[in-house]
Amino acid sequence: MNKIYASMFLLNIFATAFPQPSFNKISPALETRMSNASANDEILVWIYFTDKGMYTDVYFDNPQLVVSEKSIQRREKVFINSSPLNIKDLPVYAEYVSQVKSKGLKLRWQSKWLNAVSGTASKSQLEQIASLPTVKKLDIVYKLRKESDPEVDQNSEIQNIIEQPDGVSSLDYGDSFTQLQQINVPAAHDSGFTGQGVTICVMDAGFNRLSHDAFLAMDIIATWDFVNNDPNVGDEGDMGEGSHGTQTLSTIGGYAPGHLIGPAFNSSFILAKTENTDSETPIEEDNWIAAMEWADSIGVDVTSTSLGYIGYDPPYEGYTWEDMDGNTTVITNGADYAAYIGIVVVNSAGNEGYNASHNTLGAPSDGDSVIAAGAVNSSGSRSSFSSVGPTVDGRIKPDIMALGSGDVVASPYNDHNYTTASGTSFSCPLSAGVAALILCSNPNLTPMQVRDAMRNTASNNSNPDNLYGWGILNALSAINYFPPPPATFQISVDISNGWNMVSVPGINTNGMGVDNWWSFRDQGADVFKYFEGYQIIDVTAPGTGYWMKHSGTRTYNTGEEWPAAGIQIVNSEPIPIKAGWNLISVYECPVSAANLTTLPSGLQSGPVYGYTGGYVVATTLYPGKSYWLKSTGDGLLIIPPCN
Repeated sequence: MNKIYASMFLLNIFATAFPQPSFNKISPALETRMSNASANDEILVWIYFTDKGMYTDVYFDNPQLVVSEKSIQRREKVFINSSPLNIKDLPVYAEYVSQVKSKGLKLRWQSKWLNAVSGTASKSQLEQIASLPTVKKLDIVYKLRKESDPEVDQNSEIQNIIEQPDGVSSLDYGDSFTQLQQINVPAAHDSGFTGQGVTICVMDAGFNRLSHDAFLAMDIIATWDFVNNDPNVGDEGDMGEGSHGTQTLSTIGGYAPGHLIGPAFNSSFILAKTENTDSETPIEEDNWIAAMEWADSIGVDVTSTSLGYIGYDPPYEGYTWEDMDGNTTVITNGADYAAYIGIVVVNSAGNEGYNASHNTLGAPSDGDSVIAAGAVNSSGSRSSFSSVGPTVDGRIKPDIMALGSGDVVASPYNDHNYTTASGTSFSCPLSAGVAALILCSNPNLTPMQVRDAMRNTASNNSNPDNLYGWGILNALSAINYFPPPPATFQISVDISNGWNMVSVPGINTNGMGVDNWWSFRDQGADVFKYFEGYQIIDVTAPGTGYWMKHSGTRTYNTGEEWPAAGIQIVNSEPIPIKAGWNLISVYECPVSAANLTTLPSGLQSGPVYGYTGGYVVATTLYPGKSYWLKSTGDGLLIIPPCN
């Protein structure tokens, strides 16, 4: 990731102390728009603020006030040993919003990430707003148009339809077998990876037929219409029509055996309507930013956007191919920031075809952290409409390819029928579904690792170019690209006030020091192990028992004092023991004392003892505790493995 997002506290202080003259705050594009506007025209603008105002420490100390616990957990895999929040994540300061509203702004959206609000105001009102010392900059909200509908694919005159052989896969994919087999999804499904545990946000122009058979088993956890500002993402007589979203959603997550199965049918879904399809109305970029921030707050893992945003024709202000540099468009910057905080962002590359002189990409596919999906036909040839790179700064795009010609999708007109559709709009959800399968296998991967797994196992990975990128995806190979994460377990251990016999049953990813395990121990007392005498220790190891003095009674839990992801399981290695008393422990599961054995056999002398304010015979040994065992000689204690 090329962008570096750093806290802006000092810059904020200086900006507030030395406000800019209002004439320097208005962007050239907005100046042009204002000069051409009549006195009563309302102009849609971004208003950027100088800082996040007061009370920022409250949010850093209580991140759950800003985002959900699931979002915090996702962020923790990219913000290791640091706050899960960045200054960009904090809400826009309410007093600043009130100030611009008092000057006449009709508010649309607030953006935490941009530290800005969008809304409409007249020329005179904008001049008053620009005079506020807390306002940093004003700019237009750019008008965009969605990617073109694909022309007939000149490379797909003869489709290579693949029939599913009998008995080859555990699921009946029907006619969707072609689009999934091309990217090796059935093999991933047969390996047990179906998207479970992953949350996907699909951003589109609405979803008009959620009653379709393909969606009856879908887990939809949240919906919002950012065009009409209501929770109904279907067609309900207001702006926009949702046939396109019905088709893309079925491509990634539909489940209708014998007809259509999406790669991530077992994931949970968030649905965001971000585009107004009415007539020639341009798309406004603030809807997409608002939707992405909303999805982040819920805890999304993967986003799929089958809309490539490109410049609009006059009189609307828009971006051009020259702006596809990964740093210019608001949407691209928002998408890259989403990846920075742990979200895998997948976007269609666009349907603008090939141009020998420049790229034909649509934002935000130009982002350096965005996975741009191009389209191929069923024979593996690039679909002629699929957009190409490079970005203006010379990076290869698209990133990967999947079927975008003749994809099987749910019909938006009947609950029981299926049809075909073409465009990178459909290679995108297939690709996002593969990203979900990778995270399903290894939830600890960062967005850049997911991108690397997808790229480096694709068909053109040895020689990527601006037509195919790294090539056609291979879902199972991408899943196996990184080693699987260590197995973990959850645990709760009760600790008494005073001295305790304790142990560490596995690996604590926060560290193996005594304070990583027992943060409320008595800091005036050392921790001891016993091996032919007591020894002070600072670092722990599984299989060993310890004496630890604690301040007060406490229950230690994964997800609280210990990592929420759990304690990593270690091999049940034999424990060295010496003649006499040994302070020993077990690993991740309880073990019956009767099942302990030694090598050589018969070394154990008498019962095993635990400690609860006094010594007691232990018939079961529990993880997190330690026990005394007496041996008649040197050898090994064999701890039976957990079932």
